Amino acid sequence: MELKIKLIKSAFYEEEKTRKRLAEFVVTTPFFSMGSECRRFEESFAEKQGRKFAVFVTSGSAANLVLVQAYLNLGRLKKGDKVGFSVLTWPTNVMPLIQLGLVPVPLDCSLSTLNVSPGELMKCDNDLKALFLTNSLGFSDDIISIKKICEERNILFFEDNCESLGSKVGNAYLGNFGGASTFSFFVGHHMSTIEGGMICTDDEKLYDSLLMTRIHGWDRNLSPEKQKALRESNGIDDFYAKYTFYDLAFNARPTEINGFLGNIQLPYLDEIISKRERNFKMFNDAASRNDDFFLLDVSHMNLVSNFAYPVICKDADRAAAYKQKFMESGVEVRPVIAGDITKQLFYKKYNDSCYECKNSDFIHKNGFYFGNNPEMTDEELKILCDLLLK
Repeated sequence: MELKIKLIKSAFYEEEKTRKRLAEFVVTTPFFSMGSECRRFEESFAEKQGRKFAVFVTSGSAANLVLVQAYLNLGRLKKGDKVGFSVLTWPTNVMPLIQLGLVPVPLDCSLSTLNVSPGELMKCDNDLKALFLTNSLGFSDDIISIKKICEERNILFFEDNCESLGSKVGNAYLGNFGGASTFSFFVGHHMSTIEGGMICTDDEKLYDSLLMTRIHGWDRNLSPEKQKALRESNGIDDFYAKYTFYDLAFNARPTEINGFLGNIQLPYLDEIISKRERNFKMFNDAASRNDDFFLLDVSHMNLVSNFAYPVICKDADRAAAYKQKFMESGVEVRPVIAGDITKQLFYKKYNDSCYECKNSDFIHKNGFYFGNNPEMTDEELKILCDLLLK
C-alpha cells in the first residue's frame, strides 16, 4: 500500500520559503563553521524556553552525551553512580550512562501517561544519585512531585525533552523542571534544523562546562574574564591556551547552516505547537470513544505538544488488527519509541541485571504511533480520526 500519510511530511515548516532562504544563505555566507547564526539561535531559544542559557549541538543524542559528560566534569556525577532513567525512551537517552561509566537504573512508565510516575521513583533505593527523565511523546506524569522527591532525596534531576518541546504542566514548560534539559531539532521533531540539538539550563557553572565539553575541552567559547581566570589558575599563556584542553570533551559543534535554519523556524514555533495541540485533541477525542484502547491521562497538563499520537491497544490481537487497518489505509506507523529499552540488544549486552518493566513491555507489544504534524490537511485529519473509531 502506498503511503498517503507519512510520519514526516516535509523537511521544514513553510518549506518552500525556508528552502529559498537557505539557498540564498548558502550562496552568500562566507563562513559555515559555528558562529553568529548559532549564537543567535541559542539566545533566542533560551528566551523562548524561559531558560537563562542554551548550548546548540549536532543532535538531541549529542545533547544527552554532552550533558552527562559535563556533569561528570563538574564532579556532580562520578563513575559508578546509579542514575535512574525512563525505560520507555530512545536508546541515546541511556547509552551515555553506559558509555560514561554510570550505572543505569530502569524506571517503568505508567500506562495512562507513558511516563515515569512519582510512585515508580519512590521504589528506588536511596543511593540513586541522579534521574534522567524522558518526557515521552509530549506527555509527562506528575513531574512537579517528581521534582520535589528529587530535591528531598538530593537526586540530581535532568530531562530529555526531545519529544515534548512546547508541552506545559501548569505555567511551566516541560524541560524547565530539572536542572537541565535536552532538545532535538531532527527533521521529524517539533521544529527542524535537519539535525541539531540543544541543552538548556539556568546554572551558569554547568553552562560553562557545557561550552567546553561541546568542543574539545578548550576555553575559547568562555567569556574573556573566565578565560583569563582559568588560564591564570593553570599557568597557561595566551599562545598555548589555543590548544590547551582542560577536561574530557567531544566535538559536537553544529554548523551555521543549522543555526540559520533554527533562526528561520523558531518564529513559527508557536504556530507549530498550536496546530500539533489541536491535532492531538482531535485524535485523543476520537480514541477516547473506543474501548479497544487505553485512555491517556493528560488532565494535569495545560498544553500537550505532541509529534506522534500513541495508540495503546488492550491486547495483542487488537493491536495487530489496528496496525493492519492503519497500514492498509496508507498511514505510516511505528513502534512506541523503543519500547522497553532493557529488552534492546545493546542494553542486554552491557547490563546483566534483570528488571521487570511490565508497562513498557506491554506498550511495546500492544502499541504503535502515527505522525502528528502541523501541515496535516482536514482530509488527513478526518482519515486518522475515523481510523481511531471502533
